[in-house]
Amino acid sequence: MKLFVGLGNPGPKYAGHRHNVGYMVVDRIAADHGFGGWRSKFQGQVSEGRLGSDKVMLLKPETFMNNSGQAVGEAQRFHRLAPEDVIVFHDEIDLAPGKMRIKRGGGNAGHNGLRSIDAHVGNNYQRVRIGVGHPGRKDAVHIHVLKDFAKSDQAWLEDLLTGISDGAASLAEGDVDNFRNTAARRLARPAEKDDTTPRRQLTTPVSPVAGDDRSALQKLLDRFRR
Repeated sequence: MKLFVGLGNPGPKYAGHRHNVGYMVVDRIAADHGFGGWRSKFQGQVSEGRLGSDKVMLLKPETFMNNSGQAVGEAQRFHRLAPEDVIVFHDEIDLAPGKMRIKRGGGNAGHNGLRSIDAHVGNNYQRVRIGVGHPGRKDAVHIHVLKDFAKSDQAWLEDLLTGISDGAASLAEGDVDNFRNTAARRLARPAEKDDTTPRRQLTTPVSPVAGDDRSALQKLLDRFRR
């Protein structure tokens, strides 16, 4: 079994923040791949399902970012998982917006969520780093990550979430190269005004509303703000 962890802060007011992009990733995977409903466990919200032939548990810690390791460590110990079976999705200010990197081990680069996980799990877990950009000044970082993504970010963010979800089965299987390539192909796809490509339907469909021109991403965020 693999444990996919999305880092963020619980509660509607944080739903659209850059710091919550990890939550957005696991929400998208759950919706796209028919995972079970979210339920409270391990000091967080969990949803279980399969990606390909692999059983996967999705976890959104509700301990707030700085104590994420409490929830991750509890889930890891309960299921007797090796650190290598834990994959963490998180925001990364040292990457440009829309860029994604994946690595195992290494330092936490000052990210408090990773620092907490290191303390409870060790540092030999996989990290999927999602670029949210740097505000340019160290003293502005806190405000930057605790703000909603800008409207100009919505297109690349939607494509990145879709690409990560498309490649999630490869990630669960340990095929990091195919996962990376799948996400990259989605980001490289040219924008089309009239894209008629069928899209996967969310687990809980959103009824169409006349005059509702929200993007798919905005509709997803609005569901979790209610």
